[in-house]
Amino acid sequence: MALLIGVPKETAAGEKRVATVPDVVEKLRKLGFSVAVESGAGDAANFADDTYRAAGAEVVATAAELWAKADIVFKVRPPSTDEVGLMREGGTLIGFVWPAQNPELMQQLAAKRATVLAIDCLPRQLSRAQKMDALTSMAGISGYRAVIEAANAFGRFFNGQITAAGKIPPAKVFIAGAGVAGLAAIGTAANLGAIVRANDTRAEVADQVVSLGGEFVKVDYEEEGSGGGGYAKVMSEGFQAAQRAMYAQQAREVDIIITTALIPGKPAPKLITAEMVQTMKPGSVIVDMAAEQGGNCELTVPGEAVVRHGVTIIGYTDLASRLAKQSSTLYATNLLRLTEELCKTKDGVVDVNMDDDAIRGLTVLKAGEVTWPAPPPKLPAAPPKPKAAAAAPAPKGHGHGAGEPMSAKALAIVFGVGAVLFWLVGAFAPASFLQHFTVFVLACFVGYMVVWNVTPSLHTPLMSVTNAISSIIAIGALVQVAPPLAGGGGERPSGLILALAVLALVLTAVNMFGGFAVTRRMLAMFRK
Repeated sequence: MALLIGVPKETAAGEKRVATVPDVVEKLRKLGFSVAVESGAGDAANFADDTYRAAGAEVVATAAELWAKADIVFKVRPPSTDEVGLMREGGTLIGFVWPAQNPELMQQLAAKRATVLAIDCLPRQLSRAQKMDALTSMAGISGYRAVIEAANAFGRFFNGQITAAGKIPPAKVFIAGAGVAGLAAIGTAANLGAIVRANDTRAEVADQVVSLGGEFVKVDYEEEGSGGGGYAKVMSEGFQAAQRAMYAQQAREVDIIITTALIPGKPAPKLITAEMVQTMKPGSVIVDMAAEQGGNCELTVPGEAVVRHGVTIIGYTDLASRLAKQSSTLYATNLLRLTEELCKTKDGVVDVNMDDDAIRGLTVLKAGEVTWPAPPPKLPAAPPKPKAAAAAPAPKGHGHGAGEPMSAKALAIVFGVGAVLFWLVGAFAPASFLQHFTVFVLACFVGYMVVWNVTPSLHTPLMSVTNAISSIIAIGALVQVAPPLAGGGGERPSGLILALAVLALVLTAVNMFGGFAVTRRMLAMFRK
């Protein structure tokens, strides 16, 4: 029997998102599910009840009615105590749960014998889990919105301008943490024309920062900061001291600071102290994206924008919700991809397969039994590293590149055979042939020295340009088209010879211009 998916209206203060959207409702119905949506659930995200009805969903008047009839409930925020009370016995809940931070909620859901899939517990190390990764979707939106909030609170342009009234310098933005949210903020700020700097404990993100138009600011302390799952780890005291010194310098120089640093299951690390805020220029802005977990700035007030020492400190905890339509659409798509994994038979029935690493990681409760935390997922083994030089024998010398030179004995034999062959040709060949043969031998020798002594990676551009140069044979074709006639007499070439000459001109032209074009493109690959 097909199950009913229920989508209630979010009850958390200020939450505008909705767990599914009309476009996704149609796809859920194709999987065999029925869908019911509480009246007004999508109003704040600009999805009216009529759009859900048009997509085939049932619109239910009250939350109590929806929770009572739904087999599966899609939610954004963790359910409140009242909502858990409305949930049917043995039902399924899918959404953000944060089991480490909500032990009481876990107990309440276990008492209901519920099966709970926490989208925040998805094993992000699995490549196939990316399509279900709602944390990444929401973080990208939050990073974008953080820059917009900073621009709104900042007193001037992000980009530099030269106007009749004077020169306006570009804003300087520093972003602490280059995860998904940080990278989204870097790209947005750079696109607005600001000078962007960023830092992260994970050195491997430096190239990503630069690729988005930012400058990576390195801490003068060597320590690896990757903590797995896309997060950073807690760093040593020595690293933290060096990091604070770097942040203090940036605070004095920049106009806007955006902090994104979070460590799973722990309060947000304090990166910006009150003393650093005091050194910032009046009118500067701090956007603390970690405000919900305590904040990266000592003066952050979660959920509010306050002014301290002339600096606006924004601690909004609903950045993703401030782009409700976009975030609802992405979140609904993430839940759709999860539902596809749960219902591969497309019969409207979910199968919580605990042998699937992605599903096992998501499942924090199954039929009232606590299954969180999940064991680490089984990641594919890394390919073995090739052995040093012994595994790759040195190439034998044959005059190609930097190979070993030919032995003296072999060289003597080659020259001896060549001398005999040349003597035979000189002794018996006609005099007219010797001239052409000499040119041919010299051409072979020059070609061998030019091509075979060049590193193999440059062979393609080299051969292309030599092909282009060799197209000098076009001169021969031109001579055949209009040969010089001695004394003004003689006959013009026949139609067949003329056609062959024109065809030769066409082919050599392709060889000539194509050779130079290929050479240019190949050489461009070696430029940075």
